[in-house]
Amino acid sequence: MIDCVENRLLTSRRGLLLGGASFAAWAYLPKFARAADGRDPRLIVVILRGALDGLSTVAPVGDPDYAGLHGAIALTADGAHPAIMLDTFFALHPAMPEFARMYRDRHAAVIHAVATPYRDRSHFDGQDVLESGYAGPGRVQSGWLNRALEALPRGERVSSALAVGPTTPLVLRGNAPTVGWAPVALPQADDDTAMRLVELYRHRDPALAAVLSQGLALEKAASGDDMKPKPGNAVAQMRQVARGAAKLMASDDGPRIAALAFDGWDTHANEGGPVGRLAFLLGGLDGALAEFESGLGERWRDTVVVVATEFGRTARINGTDGTDHGTGTIALLAGGAVKGGRVIADWPGLKPANLFEARDLKPTTDLRSVIKGVLQGQFGLSDRVLAETVFPDSASARPMKGLVA
Repeated sequence: MIDCVENRLLTSRRGLLLGGASFAAWAYLPKFARAADGRDPRLIVVILRGALDGLSTVAPVGDPDYAGLHGAIALTADGAHPAIMLDTFFALHPAMPEFARMYRDRHAAVIHAVATPYRDRSHFDGQDVLESGYAGPGRVQSGWLNRALEALPRGERVSSALAVGPTTPLVLRGNAPTVGWAPVALPQADDDTAMRLVELYRHRDPALAAVLSQGLALEKAASGDDMKPKPGNAVAQMRQVARGAAKLMASDDGPRIAALAFDGWDTHANEGGPVGRLAFLLGGLDGALAEFESGLGERWRDTVVVVATEFGRTARINGTDGTDHGTGTIALLAGGAVKGGRVIADWPGLKPANLFEARDLKPTTDLRSVIKGVLQGQFGLSDRVLAETVFPDSASARPMKGLVA
C-alpha cells in the first residue's frame, strides 16, 4: 500500500513538512504563576499528526486477541526486544525507556482506548477536531488551547519568547496574544530578517539558533520533491525542538503554555514492531520528553506534558505490515505534576464483537475529558468554562479527576 494520499495533501495544505516539527509559546504569564502555594504551572501539548498506533505503543499483551490481530508487529513481553511491562496487562514499546522511567517514578501515565468525538478517519478533519476542540470539523478557526489561555487572568508580558515551525497549529489559533511566529511560519519574512533572528539567538541560546537555522533550511526545501526527511532526521528534530522549547520555558520570564506538533505517524506500510519505522519515531518522542525533563530543571515538578493524536489505527494489520486509519488510541501524560504510574483504561476488549465497526479499538474515554482534567488540575478552570468556552457544547465529557498531583 502506498503512503496515504490525503496525508500528503494535508501536509501541503497546512504548510507542514512531513516528519517536521513546530513549536509555539504564548507571550503572557498568567497571574497565578506566583501563587501562594508556590506552584508555577506549565503545560506542553504535543500533537502527533498522522494517527499514532496506540496498540503498538502501549500494547494490551494481556488481551488474548491482541497478538492475532497485530500479527507480525505485535509486541511481546519476551524475545530479543521485549516490551516494558507497565502492569500485568499493558506493555510499553521498548523504544520508550525514558517514559518507562517516568512511569516508574509516578510522573507519567497512559490513558488507553481514548478518542475525540470524530469517527470518519480523515486526517485533515480529525486533526481539525483534535486541535479546534469542537465535536465536528470545519467549524472555527481557533483552537481549544488558545481559548483556554483567553480564559486565564492576564499577567505580565514575557519579553524573551520564540516560536519555531512551518505554520501555527490550529490548536494555537485565536485572539490570545502569542509570541511572534518564527521565520519559517512567516513566508513574507525576508531572508535578512530571518538571519537576524538566527544571529540574535546564536549568542543568547545556540540550541534555539540551531532550531531556527534548521527551520530556514526546511522552508527552502519545501518547494522541492525531496522534502520528506528520513526517520533518523525526524528523531533528531524532535529532540532538538524540545530542547529549545524547554530552555525557553525554564526561564522566569519564559512562556508557561506551549504546543508542538510532530508529523509522520501515518504508518500504512512497514510499521515495524519492536524495531522499525514506528520504533524510530517513538524513540524521538521519548527523547523529546527526556529533553523537556532535563531542560526544564526544577520547573519540571510543576509541568504536565500531554501527547495526543487525531485518531488510532486498525486493530488488524494490513497486507504490507502496516495499519490503516482507525479510531481508539492512547494519550500520554508526563511531568512532575502528573499523578502517574498507572494506565487508565475502561478496556473494551479486542474480540470481533467488541471492535468499533468490526475493525478498530473501541474508544471508551473522550479525549476532551482527559484534557479538561489537565487544564482544571493545572490552572483551575471551572467545569462551565471548559464545557462552554474551551470545548464548546461538551458538558457530557466531564473533566477526568486526579490526573494532576
